[in-house]
Amino acid sequence: MSTRLQKIAEFMKEELSLIFLHKINDPELGMLTITSVKVTPDAKNAKIYISIFDKVGRDVKIAKLNSIKGYIKGQLSTKMSHLRKMPDIDFYLDDTLDYVEKMENLFKKIHENDNKQND
Repeated sequence: MSTRLQKIAEFMKEELSLIFLHKINDPELGMLTITSVKVTPDAKNAKIYISIFDKVGRDVKIAKLNSIKGYIKGQLSTKMSHLRKMPDIDFYLDDTLDYVEKMENLFKKIHENDNKQND
């Protein structure tokens, strides 16, 4: 990824965090974190990866974010007026932490089995 695209992605991530914090007051969304923003090489699209703390209803929350993406994009475009064209945005669930948790549990089970065999 070029330096320009990295700067755009970082700026989008920071501004989106502020938009979620100050403009979107929806308790149904719960605790969410923007983990990364990936901008396509032509800067026409941006994939925004969201980590959601509550494991129940994650798909519904991502769908809700995608349903209000027009509003979010409008708020974001006022902050990113230096771009000729604002990238289209789409929200995706970042399940990296779930994968890490699953791996940690597997390692714990392996370690427990090793301890049982050593006793």
